[in-house]
Amino acid sequence: MRKDRLYFFTFLAITLIFILIASVSVRSFIKVSANQLLETQLEASKREANEMAKMIGFQIENGVDKETIIENVQESIKDTDTENGFICMFDWSGKEVCHPDPTQRGQQINPDQTFVSSFNSEMNPEDLYDLLTSKRSFGGIRNFEEDDETQSEIIYLNPVPNSDWIIAAHANTNKITGQITSLRNRFYTIFSIMGFAIVLCSVIMVRLIGSSYEKRLEVKNQKLEDEVVNLAKLNKDLDNYQQRVIETKPETQSANTEKGKKRILTYVRNELRPVSTDDIAYIFMESTITYVVCFDGSQSTSNSSLDELFSNLDETHFYRANRQFIVAISAISKIIKYGNNQLKILVDPNSEVDIIISKNRAAEFKQWLNS
Repeated sequence: MRKDRLYFFTFLAITLIFILIASVSVRSFIKVSANQLLETQLEASKREANEMAKMIGFQIENGVDKETIIENVQESIKDTDTENGFICMFDWSGKEVCHPDPTQRGQQINPDQTFVSSFNSEMNPEDLYDLLTSKRSFGGIRNFEEDDETQSEIIYLNPVPNSDWIIAAHANTNKITGQITSLRNRFYTIFSIMGFAIVLCSVIMVRLIGSSYEKRLEVKNQKLEDEVVNLAKLNKDLDNYQQRVIETKPETQSANTEKGKKRILTYVRNELRPVSTDDIAYIFMESTITYVVCFDGSQSTSNSSLDELFSNLDETHFYRANRQFIVAISAISKIIKYGNNQLKILVDPNSEVDIIISKNRAAEFKQWLNS
């Protein structure tokens, strides 16, 4: 049950992270793609307006009748207002001279419906994107109202040479907005599918990795449990052995002369001090000096090496833990695991130096406790 909750929260966390990243990324992608679309539209509209203005100016310069020019222009732009962008022509008074919708001819342009305020106003894709998405004006003349349903916006103006006409490039806002909306929907669909796939794959990978880790953890836990059981058994053997030593002590005291010495000679500074082997907790060597530590915490030194001392001690009561330590069974308080299959002996009184039994001697130590 706990694992299922963990996987569930992992799923929620990955989903939340993806949503946060995607919410920022998808807006950037949409804006960049929309700006590219609008940039193409702007350039095409400007180029068409400039070419139309030059062509009309050339015809006027060559003496072509203005009425003929108006009719030709009207015929060439008729019904083009259904495209993303189109052009129209009006005079300096603001009256429509040519328009794709013939019914608009002769109509007066309302300044409030004009997006570009002067010939020097240059629109970029970001401005047009703001217009389409937030109705934010550019040029300081356009006044957007809540119920504004204008179908197009003037995005570029170019005067016709040798005349009082102006070519206006329109952007069909409804059509372009529809394209941007379609682009946005495609992005959201792609990100949704991609997000679902990423989250699903991530959860599956987390579960697979988690399962693999759990299996290895279970193996380690099993080994740890076995080691705990072994240590518990070892400490139990220690208690049993210490109890046997206490119970058989009166009997073994009479045999000490055969198995080992009753006392060893030590030094405290320049004073000779004999120490009973029953009072010795442990013996250790440090910096070539042999120290003898008793149960009451007193410490003295010996001129003998550890090998010489151990050869004269009762091996049922003393154990050679390593090259540095000889420890009495009665001084051992606990045995714990140490390092890689090694054992650490805790003694009373406490030793400042760790008493470590290597893994090679661990089996021998266990056998000694069971003897």
